[in-house]
Amino acid sequence: MADFRTEIENRRTFAIISHPDAGKTTITEKFLLYGGAIQEAGMVKGKKNSRHAVSDWMEIEKQRGISVTSSVLQFQYQGKCINILDTPGHQDFSEDTYRTLMAADSAVMVIDASKGVEAQTRKLFKVCAMRGVPIFTFINKMDREARDPYELLDEIETELGIGTYAVNWPIGSGKRFKGVYDRMDDQVIAFEGADFRHEVKAQRMSIDDPVLEGLLPEEQYQTLIDDIELLSGAGDDFDLEAVRAGKLSPVFFGSALTNFGVEPFLEKFLGMSTPPTAREADIGLVDPFDPHFSAFVFKIQANMNKAHRDRIAFMRICSGKFERGKDVWHVQGNRKMQLAQPQQLMAQDRSIVDEAYAGDIIGIFDPGVFSIGDTVCDPGMKCAYSGIPTFAPEIFARVRQKDTLKRKQFVKGVEQIAQEGAIQIFHEPNTGMEEVIVGVVGVLQFEVLEYRLKNEYNVEIIREGLPYSHIRWIENTDEEYDYKELRLTSDTKVVQDFRGNFLLLFTSPWNITWAQEHNEGLELSEFSENS
Repeated sequence: MADFRTEIENRRTFAIISHPDAGKTTITEKFLLYGGAIQEAGMVKGKKNSRHAVSDWMEIEKQRGISVTSSVLQFQYQGKCINILDTPGHQDFSEDTYRTLMAADSAVMVIDASKGVEAQTRKLFKVCAMRGVPIFTFINKMDREARDPYELLDEIETELGIGTYAVNWPIGSGKRFKGVYDRMDDQVIAFEGADFRHEVKAQRMSIDDPVLEGLLPEEQYQTLIDDIELLSGAGDDFDLEAVRAGKLSPVFFGSALTNFGVEPFLEKFLGMSTPPTAREADIGLVDPFDPHFSAFVFKIQANMNKAHRDRIAFMRICSGKFERGKDVWHVQGNRKMQLAQPQQLMAQDRSIVDEAYAGDIIGIFDPGVFSIGDTVCDPGMKCAYSGIPTFAPEIFARVRQKDTLKRKQFVKGVEQIAQEGAIQIFHEPNTGMEEVIVGVVGVLQFEVLEYRLKNEYNVEIIREGLPYSHIRWIENTDEEYDYKELRLTSDTKVVQDFRGNFLLLFTSPWNITWAQEHNEGLELSEFSENS
């Protein structure tokens, strides 16, 4: 039992969030580099270079240098087993990011040192704050000209409403970036050279080491001494409990591209972050150390391997130990089953897993039985985790296949991509799937839909934009309301989702108010729960 407990205590599961281009995928790669999971980092944006980031696997991601799907990466570092959830950086995929954050115990927020807090950072931060997720901040790109560090800390506090504590302090920026001062260890970490591909050499020394005075120009050395004095006099004390409650964010400065400060950040992060935490289920809080296995599905991804046309359900293990070949209970399917081909992933590389523990993320071959939010557990446990919200799309289009003979492939492709949560699909009541209404959060999702239908299902589509911008789920039962009897404006449409729920599409907030005023007792909801 001691081994079981130690295994779980050594787990760290976190998501990396940022605004596009802040360097999130690059820092993910550097973690893997230090963990020995890869020997060379592939620069994400290097057009002349054929390498691509390990965590970006879809062709469209390689072409654009962005992440549009969440990757799950596991590696070992200093006795800890680390699960990184690399989320989509593009705002059009914020819903996928939200689901991924449901599976994380903490978040690393990457901020561009010259741009500060950006729109997508605010949005993702709110999601973390809703759940009280501990947030660790890495202010990246110090190898370029950066804003004043005091100004950046003040902006994080003002814009995001969270306290900050600078764990280290930058010594210059741009070409004058010489390293960082570690406040906790009272040491300067000076970096040698700028090797993008391999681990960089770091030299640790005390603040009064004569070597440091020789290393820094006099003015830079004096600024550092003044900053240290100012921080120790004016700053608040470090409070680990406040960090773990999501009230205080430890802040680190560095450059992921040049490897400046990434390893010191990783070491401190592992010391401050928590092992897997208890999760809310219908039977109350489930302790990760409960010997009964339980997990929930937070992501489904089809066709990660072109040769096999497979479909993987990603599960976050919440309690106990997973053992390959053991029977589990699929709560929503109300049946006993074995989880087929359990695997852990390093982007495109996979390895079959014989055992895994609370905190781990495993991928399971899905024959089409799982949906996002599903729970699996030991047959004797029977619990269901809280559902993952489905947010309202804001852009709608009517989609149909160009070649009517490819109806079967079209239906299969659209349904599978919808079950993954990449898009939401609707149809008019009592109609088939010859054409569907697709709802998305951002236009880029339409591009991904077209790309994937063509490349994975060999189907070309015709897309026609629709004027709707608001959607509401009808909460009433069929007995309470017959959708045919609803009094609605002429530009409001009744549709159904693939679970059979009725929804209303509106062109403006005024139409929503009109529908509620003219249909007594009509209950509308902005989101539904996958449960």
